[in-house]
Amino acid sequence: MRRGNIIKLAVLVLFVAAAVALSIKPLVDPAKGILLGLDLRGGVHLVLQAEQDNKGAPITKDDIDKAKAIIENRVNALGVSEPLVQADYNKKRVVIDLAGVTDPDKAVDILKTTAKLTFRDPQGNVVIEGADLKDAKGGQDPANASAYVVNLSFSSEGSKKFADITTKLVGQRLGVYLDDKLLTNPTVYLPILNGQAEITGYATLDEAANHAVLMRSGSLPVSMSIAEKRQVGASLGVDSLNRSIQGGLYGLIFIFLFMLVFYRLPGVVADFSLIVYGLIVLWVFWMFRVVLTLPGIAGFILSIGMAVDFNIIIYERVKEEIRAGKSLRAGVESGFSRAFITVIDAHVTTLIAALTLYIFGTGSIRGFALTLGIGILVSLFTAITFTRFVLRLIVGISPKMKTTWFGVRRDG
Repeated sequence: MRRGNIIKLAVLVLFVAAAVALSIKPLVDPAKGILLGLDLRGGVHLVLQAEQDNKGAPITKDDIDKAKAIIENRVNALGVSEPLVQADYNKKRVVIDLAGVTDPDKAVDILKTTAKLTFRDPQGNVVIEGADLKDAKGGQDPANASAYVVNLSFSSEGSKKFADITTKLVGQRLGVYLDDKLLTNPTVYLPILNGQAEITGYATLDEAANHAVLMRSGSLPVSMSIAEKRQVGASLGVDSLNRSIQGGLYGLIFIFLFMLVFYRLPGVVADFSLIVYGLIVLWVFWMFRVVLTLPGIAGFILSIGMAVDFNIIIYERVKEEIRAGKSLRAGVESGFSRAFITVIDAHVTTLIAALTLYIFGTGSIRGFALTLGIGILVSLFTAITFTRFVLRLIVGISPKMKTTWFGVRRDG
């Protein structure tokens, strides 16, 4: 029994050490690792102001909602990771945060255009409108691996119109316009009767994808002007991240020392559990593509403090049971059982607060609530199951070890 526990404990330590070593590279990978928000990764902050038309028609809440939905669709189609798009109804604005954007001017052009899409014959007559277009997607040219295309699909009514016009314009060009601005001017090589068309001639996938976004996103209900454009440099984000990591490391060192001094052997177990806790939380962030911002890091660090607090509640209860005369094994079992309700109560109340912030909050507040909630759930697992399992192994190695190893001095 004793030898088996020693082997299990050694294997567990080696497994955790290997997991930590193997997790560093994938978690911090700039492209595939944990996603960083605008304040850490850099990017662009935009404020688009809705403007009245020449007729002076009022801008309604519905107009702002529609504009927000269309802009969100365009941003998502651009492939920006976890963008933040918010509506400001009082000022008739849409606020956008785009993390990792390297060409903000191009993103602005795509986002703010009113995108009135028309297809025109060589004489400039509108033959098909954007409402007839069902979808548009950028992709690789199946006939040329180094070229790219935009694949179009039309509605049933649009398919009829497109079949008619392409039959008439074989050998001629069919212009695609956005707000009277020529987007592309492809040649019609043969009649297209099935409502599925292909625009060729794009040099890059980005160019094809951007054109597809503009074609399929629909028209904004109102014109939008740039009220504010602020670029957040990557260097500022890196500095913020480094300071956050530095502060977190100092805090962890203090916590580790505190647990070792006050709780001796259980403190070592708590420190080991914190490493496992941090590893699990970071992988959860990676799996669910959680975007980490400065408030999110604050939520994570707060959850670390709560995880330590849960261990303290349990260990204090274990010490009380040992002082009452119980053996180490019985003290550990009884201490965990009696502390369970207290720990669960603390989890539930904090989770309710985090859930409330997530539901009713916006932007960075939701990020804080999300990381806090994930941290609390993981800490419940590590405190109740993992820590208990490791202490059982240790007590099983030497059931009659001195109680001072648990920070308890018995009288006499």
